[in-house]
Amino acid sequence: MEYGYIVAGLLVGFIVGMTGVGGGSLMTPILLWFGISPATAVGTDLLYAAITKGSGIFVHHKKKNIDWKITGWLAAGSVPAAVATLLLLKFLHTDMKAINALIKQALGVALLLTAIAIIFKPLLLQWGQKHAKSWFHLPPAKLNGMTLLVGVVLGAIVTLSSIGAGALGTVALFLLYPLIPTSRLVGTEIAHAVPLTLVAGLGHAGLGHIDWHLLSFLLMGSLPGIYFGSHLTGRVPEAVLRPCLAVMLAVIGSKLVF
Repeated sequence: MEYGYIVAGLLVGFIVGMTGVGGGSLMTPILLWFGISPATAVGTDLLYAAITKGSGIFVHHKKKNIDWKITGWLAAGSVPAAVATLLLLKFLHTDMKAINALIKQALGVALLLTAIAIIFKPLLLQWGQKHAKSWFHLPPAKLNGMTLLVGVVLGAIVTLSSIGAGALGTVALFLLYPLIPTSRLVGTEIAHAVPLTLVAGLGHAGLGHIDWHLLSFLLMGSLPGIYFGSHLTGRVPEAVLRPCLAVMLAVIGSKLVF
């Protein structure tokens, strides 16, 4: 079984390195397939995401691809939301069945939303650029408030499902900040995802939802997977990868929700 976890980490790391998406949305369903409980799968994947994305901060910071002001407003909403969601899970701690049922439903919804975001991302980006100088040009105070609200929503979704920080977060940021280059928004979202997944992951650890041995095996596979996958970036057409990934996530999400 340990070798299976290493292979899963290698596969997911390879896909993430090659496409930049699919981390939590692939890893958590795979862990469920291995028979890991929803709560443990989500908790373990959150710490896995915090560790694997941590190195990305330094790379994007050196390339000046992070807007720390936007990151701060996102975290101001997401971290308290994550803590509040963890307190809700703690309140339900006496009934592990209820926790797993809640997480399973949240996971299914997050997968469906991620699939939609992946499919319609090009159209959303195009629409955002077209309207960049109209109602998107919001006053700073209102823009900060909406960024904070996006952070709150992401904090709750990510803490319950370990999914959404990448695909959903980047699309939401692009709609709010269409004049900022996509590479800078991606770097900003990665910088925001690390503290969010770390806080949420440590919270799940406090609730006993982390399998430390599983986490170590996943990392053993994913770190080389990300390295090799990053060297194939752009080799496989995005027009092929995006629909395949979206359909797979939609199928998994539908089975979890319905």
